[in-house]
Amino acid sequence: MKIKDIVNRNIVTLTNCEHEPIHIPGSIQPHGFLIGLNADWKIDFCTANIAEFIDIQHTEVLGKDLTAVFGSKSQEQILEYLNEDKIQNVFPLEINLLEKQFQLSIHKSFDIYVLEAEPKFPDREKLADVYTQTIQFVTQMNNTSSLKDLCALVAQGTREITGYDRVMIYRFDEQYNGEVIAENCREDLEPFLGLHYPHTDIPPQARELYIKNQLRLIVDIDYKPVPIFTIDDNREDKNLDLSLSILRSTSPIHVQYLKNMGVGATLTISLIHQDKLWGLIACHHYSKKNISPEIRLAAKLQGQFITSQIDIRQSNDENVNARKTSLALELLSGLELPLTEDSLETIIKSPQLLNICNASGVSVLVKDKIYKNGLTPSNEQIISLIESINKKTTDKTFSTNKLRDHFPEMEECSDFAGIIYHSLDSANHIIWYRPETISEINWGGDPEKAIVKDSNGLHPRNSFNIWKQIIKNQSNIWKQYEINAATQYAHTLHNHLMMIMLSEEEEKYRTQSEILRETNAELENINWISTHDLQEPLRKIQLITSKMLTELDVIPLESISSSLVRVSKSAARMRVLLEDILKFTRIKYTRDALQEVDLNQILEITLAEMKENIAEKNAVIESENLPEVHAIGFLMRQLFSNIIQNSLKYASQERTPVIKITASKEAELVGHSNKIYCHWVNFSDNGIGFEQQYAETIFKVFTRLHNQDEYGGSGVGLALCKKIMQTVGGNIYATGKLGVGTDIKIYFPCNPEDSLI
Repeated sequence: MKIKDIVNRNIVTLTNCEHEPIHIPGSIQPHGFLIGLNADWKIDFCTANIAEFIDIQHTEVLGKDLTAVFGSKSQEQILEYLNEDKIQNVFPLEINLLEKQFQLSIHKSFDIYVLEAEPKFPDREKLADVYTQTIQFVTQMNNTSSLKDLCALVAQGTREITGYDRVMIYRFDEQYNGEVIAENCREDLEPFLGLHYPHTDIPPQARELYIKNQLRLIVDIDYKPVPIFTIDDNREDKNLDLSLSILRSTSPIHVQYLKNMGVGATLTISLIHQDKLWGLIACHHYSKKNISPEIRLAAKLQGQFITSQIDIRQSNDENVNARKTSLALELLSGLELPLTEDSLETIIKSPQLLNICNASGVSVLVKDKIYKNGLTPSNEQIISLIESINKKTTDKTFSTNKLRDHFPEMEECSDFAGIIYHSLDSANHIIWYRPETISEINWGGDPEKAIVKDSNGLHPRNSFNIWKQIIKNQSNIWKQYEINAATQYAHTLHNHLMMIMLSEEEEKYRTQSEILRETNAELENINWISTHDLQEPLRKIQLITSKMLTELDVIPLESISSSLVRVSKSAARMRVLLEDILKFTRIKYTRDALQEVDLNQILEITLAEMKENIAEKNAVIESENLPEVHAIGFLMRQLFSNIIQNSLKYASQERTPVIKITASKEAELVGHSNKIYCHWVNFSDNGIGFEQQYAETIFKVFTRLHNQDEYGGSGVGLALCKKIMQTVGGNIYATGKLGVGTDIKIYFPCNPEDSLI
């Protein structure tokens, strides 16, 4: 039988150091030995140092059954241990192997059971002692309110339990740079509290292992790795995943890093929060040191105390400021404001508008007018910033504490590094500002030199002297409760603006009612004049015809002809006058005739009437459910017909005409005219389109963008559409892209019964 070691001898370089396979080193630390059992309970892996603990060589063990080496009783104990509830297995299995006492840690690595044996500790702490220490700690923990105080208590408690020279609570930021947020150490040691360490100190694969295995022990930094041997079965990639191992050998780079710090032994406990590595409890000793399983468990519990309290303690830490923010939001939302634009002056001057998110300045853009308070950019910078945000994102909200990272072109706004932006609608916006905060960070060594390459190879940095870094172009980070408060008030302000618009519309209607009363008074005069004017041709017709009837026998033929011409002229005058009056009265009664109209029925009728035209163009009409609107049925049929006919007329010769008809689901404030409309319908085609600069021109009567020879028509169709929408109190807009297509969007007024809030 041939055997081989599985030591990983791959050379670590600058290009692969972040992918160093630290989970399969092929070696262990020498304070215990390891064997690996396959599914048949044969020993497939064994460390070279087994003979240092029991009287047997690794060459004698490999390939044999576990019972052949250690006896059937040992196998029975291991099976019983594996079958026990996992909660019972928080401590290693105490077992006698060839007349010597060991503590056996067992885990499964794929199809291999990994058994790690350490000599039984002669001075083991009793479980009762660990329990007593834990109860005392919980009592003290309940007396702390902040996360910082809790971490300081854990650092102190962990050092008391473990006896390490230094215990640090190490917290990661978003990029996994670490900061020592709590520390307890020997009085003669230089404190590390407040120091920052770069993310390269703990590379990604190490962070992954910290999540899988939450306790990591290095007993002696100067240890010599012990190779793991296995049966040579001609598999080149044969190895053993030691992610969950207690004895796993450590990366040479990490060992050198600790040596450079002067550390002799370490214990590291992972702090996992929301399935992510939140931080570490890092214990350093300046000589070699091992601790019993009971102490390891007690130390691990310290970490679980922190992670179980993170959300609660962070909430407590922010609670005071959050209450201030909530109070400011309550006061601001409770202001009694008139429904006029003058109320914006009151809002912008209110100190609560800044206090709700602890901003230094705020600006509100409404109808192209900017209201400002506090430290803010210039009006030109504010407009430029809004344009930049709208180009970058379609979201209605945006926040950052590093403005120039997102918008390098905003260099002129360098004094304002943090913003919270909300789009109230397409034309109205609110922005809160924070100034640049220049800060100083103390690093434990230059973070740019975390890994050093010299003539001797790749090494971690040697110097851990404090390295100061000045941070610019950023503000204090916006807290989530500040962002939430800003969002709440932006919604309140949006509603207030809608109410102002409604009030203005109501005032317009009131004014129009006055005009209508005046118009009706004029109409009475017009009707009287019109009636008087009708009597005059009627009298002429009556006189002429009466004379003709009485003198029929004596009147010459020429006179009869002349009289008939005069009658015809009078009748024609009457017809023109009647038509004009009819047109006038029709417009008058059109306003009064607004009623509920189902646009689905209008579309169905229109498509039926245009069936031949649609078939001739081979066009495809796609529509969704349309709303009921406040309008006039026959005008809507004319409107739909004109719009669809326009799309068919200007269809592209290169593709099948497709007209998509979509509709709104709820009321909205339209930025084009700052009016509130309850419904809109959009006609989108894939025709020849037009340049957007002609968006207003196409609605002017007799206006054409193309030659008569190219496309027929009088140029009245869209002008009539606009007139119809004005008649029903709505509006119409066009959006085009040359060679792509056209969107015609029509807006309908609200019914009195419609709820907008």
